[in-house]
Amino acid sequence: MTRALIVIDVQESFRARPLWEAISDPKIADKVNRLVRLARRAGDLVVWVLHSEPGTGGVFDPALGHVRLLEELERPEAGEPLLHKTSHNAFTTTNLQQLLTERGVRALTVCGIRTEQCVETTARVGSDLGYAVTFVVDATATDPIPHRDAPADRSVAELLADPRTLLADEVIRRTEYALAGRFATIATVDGLEAAADDPA
Repeated sequence: MTRALIVIDVQESFRARPLWEAISDPKIADKVNRLVRLARRAGDLVVWVLHSEPGTGGVFDPALGHVRLLEELERPEAGEPLLHKTSHNAFTTTNLQQLLTERGVRALTVCGIRTEQCVETTARVGSDLGYAVTFVVDATATDPIPHRDAPADRSVAELLADPRTLLADEVIRRTEYALAGRFATIATVDGLEAAADDPA
């Protein structure tokens, strides 16, 4: 086992927010499930990560019950770690690196929510730690990002109507450019499945 699939923050917390209606891929669980099945078939480790903000009273506060995998996702199997993080990346506040080291993992495939935040940050840190990182861009999802000077607590319609808002597809495109050739190899689910099925 030299590769691990890291499934990052594909959790009900995001669906509990109004912004879910503007997420780039509300069916992200379908593509993540394909990656999970691919990893299991190859004998790779699958690591599940959830983001938690205890005591905040928000959707990432475990007390509210949203810090759990999306219902549509495959369930973790025996031996597949489920980690809870409080940082953006999946390493700093978990024992992820120790788990990977113990199992001889040297390559990571990353997917999840949000593209430019926790998934990208995990890819960058993983690369800096010496892992070969594959960023499966279409198995990530994100939201539009408001301009830094935009007022807080606007409706989704107001956010989308603001010409300064960075739309989700633009965020994803920027992330690909920022990571490719520096921190990760960019891949798609279809491409990884085709490579796995190619006998050569």
